Amino acid sequence: MIGFLLSEKEGKEIEYLLKREMEEMLMSLDDHRLEKIVKRAMEERYLLLLGIYKRTASATDVSKYKRILKKDTN
Repeated sequence: MIGFLLSEKEGKEIEYLLKREMEEMLMSLDDHRLEKIVKRAMEERYLLLLGIYKRTASATDVSKYKRILKKDTN
C-alpha cells in the first residue's frame, strides 16, 4: 500500500484525470471492432481506476461512472 498527501487542488486534478480517462474508456468499450481480449484488459483497468476514484469522490459522483461489465458467455 502506498500513501501520499495531496493539496485540495492536486486532489481535484487527480479526480479530473480519472474521470476523463474513465469517460474515454467507456466510449472505447462500446466499439465493436475491438477484440475481446483488448476489451477485457480495458475493463480490468476501468475497475482499477474506478476503485481509485471511489476514494476521492462523493457517492453521487461515483454512481455516474459505475458500469455493469458484461460477462463473456462464450
